[in-house]
Amino acid sequence: MAFKITGTHPIEVKDLTKRFGDFTAVDHISFYVNRGEVYGWLGPNGAGKTTTIRMLLGLLRPTDGEARVLGYNPATEAKTMQARVGYMSQLFTLYNDLTARENIRFYGQAYGLSRAKLRRRQAEIIEMAGLQGRENILTGNLSGGWKQRLALGCAIVHHPQVLFLDEPTAGVDPISRRDFWGLIYAMANKGVTVLVTTHYMDEAELCQRVGFLSQGRLAALDTPRRLKETHMRGQVLEINTPDPDRAMRVLKAAQESQRLPLDEVALYGAQIHAVVPAAEEFRQPLKDLLNAEGVRVNAIEWIAPTLEDVFISTMERL
Repeated sequence: MAFKITGTHPIEVKDLTKRFGDFTAVDHISFYVNRGEVYGWLGPNGAGKTTTIRMLLGLLRPTDGEARVLGYNPATEAKTMQARVGYMSQLFTLYNDLTARENIRFYGQAYGLSRAKLRRRQAEIIEMAGLQGRENILTGNLSGGWKQRLALGCAIVHHPQVLFLDEPTAGVDPISRRDFWGLIYAMANKGVTVLVTTHYMDEAELCQRVGFLSQGRLAALDTPRRLKETHMRGQVLEINTPDPDRAMRVLKAAQESQRLPLDEVALYGAQIHAVVPAAEEFRQPLKDLLNAEGVRVNAIEWIAPTLEDVFISTMERL
């Protein structure tokens, strides 16, 4: 992505790079995030997501490139910038031996909120997080979902303009994750800019734009819809069979032997997704192959690719 750092976007990054000795953790990435946008980083562990956030927070100095957060240079103006930025790490950082209310108070005082403003923010955060009736429970006794809501509340106690969320819902149940994303969009609708990292495909679908990060490189960046339209190699056939494990073995063998041109074969719940050059051309050959190996096929349907299909296809091309 070619652009100049102008300070007109809440987050701007150009050729940002971080090396640790001979290892390149982040490799010349460039992007920007609009005001009020929910922007997602999608990638496996070790892809460079956390390292990027740490550089944007001023916790790590880049080896090369430059960045601006709210017009500030994180490498030289981190202290001034951090008063306007919120951060929720993938590691739980609240104090388990304090109550929910006491944790909010602690973080509010750390950000320098006045007594009157902190009192208002405590009430607002407890209501936002749905912690009414739980505000005086020790944080260590809260469930994972409630802890994540409380951690988010503490990260935004000072009304930040930009919010960094590093895998904020890791290990949280699906219902709590859905509720958490409701809170994220409530803030974005008020103009808060959100950069969130995740390895959950359903969460990436909720982002307005998504960057695929792999081995420190930005492999693709666009809206989920556009990524599906422009970055999918081949077409997806969804195979419904009562014996998916056996079907997977047959298809993987056909892929390795190049008996059929299968770009990718993956299990999605009880269904199998097979990526082929042309769906209509290879629907019957796939069915014939499976039937010949004694695998019964209930249906083979041409479907639109999921974001996970697109991600796997993109990673295969790197």
